[in-house]
Amino acid sequence: MKLHSLLRAGSRITLVLAAAAAMLPALAQSARGASAQRNGDYIVAVINSELVTAFELEQRLARTRADAQRSGARLPPDAELRQQVLDALIDERVQSTYARENGPKIDDQELERAVVNVASQNQLTLPQLRERIRTEGMDFTRFRNNLRDQMLVERVREREVTARIRVSDADIDRAVDQQRSEAAADVELNLAQILVTVPEGASEAVVAERRARIDQAAARVRAGEDFAKVAREVSEDSNRATGGVIGRRPGRRLPDLFVEATKGVAVGQVTAQPVRSGAGFHLLKVIERSEGNAFKVTQTHARHILMRVSDRSSAQAVANRLEQLRRQIERGERKFEDIAKELSEDGSAANGGDLGWTSPGNFVPEFEEAMNRLAINGLSAPVVSRFGVHLIQVVARRDVTLDPKDVREQARNMLREQRFEQAYLDWTKDLRLRAYIEMREPPQ
Repeated sequence: MKLHSLLRAGSRITLVLAAAAAMLPALAQSARGASAQRNGDYIVAVINSELVTAFELEQRLARTRADAQRSGARLPPDAELRQQVLDALIDERVQSTYARENGPKIDDQELERAVVNVASQNQLTLPQLRERIRTEGMDFTRFRNNLRDQMLVERVREREVTARIRVSDADIDRAVDQQRSEAAADVELNLAQILVTVPEGASEAVVAERRARIDQAAARVRAGEDFAKVAREVSEDSNRATGGVIGRRPGRRLPDLFVEATKGVAVGQVTAQPVRSGAGFHLLKVIERSEGNAFKVTQTHARHILMRVSDRSSAQAVANRLEQLRRQIERGERKFEDIAKELSEDGSAANGGDLGWTSPGNFVPEFEEAMNRLAINGLSAPVVSRFGVHLIQVVARRDVTLDPKDVREQARNMLREQRFEQAYLDWTKDLRLRAYIEMREPPQ
């Protein structure tokens, strides 16, 4: 699967690869789970072959409260919060045990790359990382195994959640039709009008007299007189001095009556009959028309460096590291593609982070919004998305009209993204139903 598909499909998943110093204590909690009887610690839950301990639960609660305090988020009452955090830990254990049994192989080279990235993101050498892990109370082998499990979980979630999403041809047809309708509403028109007003509450005789006046103006135009000349002589609107030209406007900013009346009128032509509104009678001429095109898009050729994160604190540490790398690139000390090959944690790394040409909607919103703000060759500040932290560079842009096959694929991608979160929740629920989960009471 291409990386941009991976980014899109993974946009609803919170990833769990160790990425910063703040993550190391969290991994220590996981390592301690294998030995729960320490300093009054006890087992809260058994999930398949994994444990959740009271110590780990309290640490996760503390981190959740600290994150909420930093962000200003409101938390539920303590009992409800505790249950939510426990449920999240159980979900993690259910997923990790399932992934270990059903996931693809993570070879030693991939795992070593992840370890190197943890060291790099913390600005540590490998020996220093080993020492740091030791001081956190972890065994290095256990640390590597935790990383391997996290990588497995990510890949299994991507594979199995994506497989659950069904998008039918009828679904795609409806999405494409909606795009066409929205594009039609975006038509821009430059109209000119001749207006003969009808006073409110006018008698039939007055209405007939005004109708005769607009019909005479229409006859003059059809006979070959210049529309602008007739408008200056007859029209009763504020644009008469400019020959009745209203000016170029999006269709949504024009009266629906005008847009509907001029739908089949060619540029340079006049409506066959005057149209009646609350203001009076209008004879309309189409000066310019720019049709909306649902399938003309601006594609972007971009590249990026991606580093995974586990939580807000690790995201900040990774962002700081990427900011240092960005400055080195801007000063010409290092090349973007070299850093991507060395550090980026996705399939584009081997190509220097190159993502190729992509259409709107192919990336998670946070990534795409940051990318769209960049000039050609522009380099973003670190961008935090649900997928990790990115450094983005735009290589080129081009305007293209998508062929029917690409239009349908774009619609399919959009629908899959819309349905991903619910599919992920359903997958997790099914895993829990099939898992062995035993809740333990605190020791007396």
